[in-house]
Amino acid sequence: MSQSLSEECTPLKRQYDACFNAWFEGYLEPALSASANAEQRTKFAKEKAAEFDSSCGKIWQAYRECVQKAVKDKGLDVLLDQARTENPLKEPPPPAPLDKSRS
Repeated sequence: MSQSLSEECTPLKRQYDACFNAWFEGYLEPALSASANAEQRTKFAKEKAAEFDSSCGKIWQAYRECVQKAVKDKGLDVLLDQARTENPLKEPPPPAPLDKSRS
């Protein structure tokens, strides 16, 4: 796994990466079958989001705060603000309609 933006953030990054990878493996294991309805998928997603918050949320928050401080300490916040002003993110275009004749 790679280093963080700041050396002091690297231990938090490693903790978060390990937590996320363990959670994500569990997220993928019981993949919902194609026959699962939207309600079942929504319920599963909400349960997994709560599980993530419970197991990795505090580590993520600590790592995020560390990186935000490092960005500011290195003066990168000014460059990020400038980039956002000059090239703001736009809404992506809507997906193209499905061609039902190809099904």
